[in-house]
Amino acid sequence: MIAVAEKVAGPHIDWAGLSPLIAVFGGALIVLLLGLSRSRAARETAVPALSILALAIAIALSVGQWGEREDLIAGALRLDELTLVLTIIFCVAGIATVLLSWRHVAPREAAHGEYYALLLTSIAGMIVLVAAQNLVSVFLGFELLSIPLYVLCATEMRRASSLESGLKYLVIGSVGSATLLYGLAFLYGATGSTDFGAIAEALGGVSEIIDDPLLLTGIALTIVGLAFKASVAPFHQWTPDVYEGAPTPVTAFMAVATKAAAFGVMLRLFDVALVDVAIDWAPPLAVLAALTIIVGNVGALGQTSLKRLLAYSSVAQAGYMLAGVVVATNLGLQATVFYIAVNLVLNRAACAVIVARERETPLGDDIASLNGIGATRPLLAWPMTIAMLALAGFPATAGFIGKFYLIEAAVDDGYTWLAVFIVVGSMISLAYYLKVIAAIWMTPSTADAATAPAPAAPLAGGDQPALAGGSDEATGLRASGEVVFVGVLFGVLTVVLGIFPSPLFDVVRDVGSAFGLS
Repeated sequence: MIAVAEKVAGPHIDWAGLSPLIAVFGGALIVLLLGLSRSRAARETAVPALSILALAIAIALSVGQWGEREDLIAGALRLDELTLVLTIIFCVAGIATVLLSWRHVAPREAAHGEYYALLLTSIAGMIVLVAAQNLVSVFLGFELLSIPLYVLCATEMRRASSLESGLKYLVIGSVGSATLLYGLAFLYGATGSTDFGAIAEALGGVSEIIDDPLLLTGIALTIVGLAFKASVAPFHQWTPDVYEGAPTPVTAFMAVATKAAAFGVMLRLFDVALVDVAIDWAPPLAVLAALTIIVGNVGALGQTSLKRLLAYSSVAQAGYMLAGVVVATNLGLQATVFYIAVNLVLNRAACAVIVARERETPLGDDIASLNGIGATRPLLAWPMTIAMLALAGFPATAGFIGKFYLIEAAVDDGYTWLAVFIVVGSMISLAYYLKVIAAIWMTPSTADAATAPAPAAPLAGGDQPALAGGSDEATGLRASGEVVFVGVLFGVLTVVLGIFPSPLFDVVRDVGSAFGLS
């Protein structure tokens, strides 16, 4: 009987190591159940408050686990500084999303419990994805983060563009998932293992992957599958339409957290499992990075929708981060994680201002909604100005430090030409970032009602959809305090991290030491 019991015994589970993930999953379950309450206060106040609490607990537990480096659940997941710092980033992004969603129309139409439970479940999937060191765990985390987002994009159910956004993301996301799954299957077939460590060991004696079509195909399909999720060109086509149509808090979450998760798993996969064949996959990945930088920045030039502009901007940011993955060194790893954290701060400030102006004007996310707010709404004007300057890479901002770090990593590893693309992309981006700043400070305010575009055709049933790319909650009243708070907080952090980046440097150095790269 003892022998039988030993055979059926499951793997050892380190509950402390899994505690941040458990906190997020537990919060999702509690929020979902509380959302069934008949009490309006419970649905509209207690549900988002408990969501924030669950994410705050996950952050505290992650900080408590700092310095721990161990395998979890029979090696399926890895607890290290990369997992912990990205978990904190996901949770901070989640808290900001809850604050931006608090009085938004999307939770009301989708039901508060379901909306916030989906958000927490997606964050849990991201944690699984970046901790995964097994091909099966990678796909599990990938799907767990993606499926809730398909629904969240379509939560403004009375707005046609939101429904279109959810459908497009579902279709394109399914293609990306299938491509990734095929790639992982080929990798398993070529190496005979699903564990990253065993894959690296199997590839240790491989001199040229061109001699192994199965391995070459597996790496190529895996890159394509992850490129869809990270909005890497030419697999970015879904990004502008989905970002524009989705509720703005969801757009803000996707622009930061989804991208962080995609690059987190890229770092672990390429710098652990496939690091020995970097000489083969790095050059084509560098070409993708350069293409992404140019496509993203050029695509943003003609945009008048702020959400489409930020969508193309996020494509360019993906190109910058991909340059850090290409390098496959300790410095490249640190630079990528640093820029992931910086990207959180910059985009949150900008998206908070867009949410505020959607509520205050009938112009939706049109750039005209920012006209003259330098004089009338300085608490919104300054965070947006700082975010635009930081995204362009101006000195004394976090964006400048992040790009400089990536340029240093690229040059240090012999990719000087890629560093030049980063500089050129930043120069191109000035054209559209400064256009936003000009609208804020140099364009006189106009009568919102007179300049509002004509509404789209009514939906079946007679309900009027919102303006394209906007929200159907425009009230003409000033945005609520939590939205302004998010914009101001992340605007201040953008400057603070640009002047005093040392604490973040210390964090990413710990992440780099966990990988042991040269």
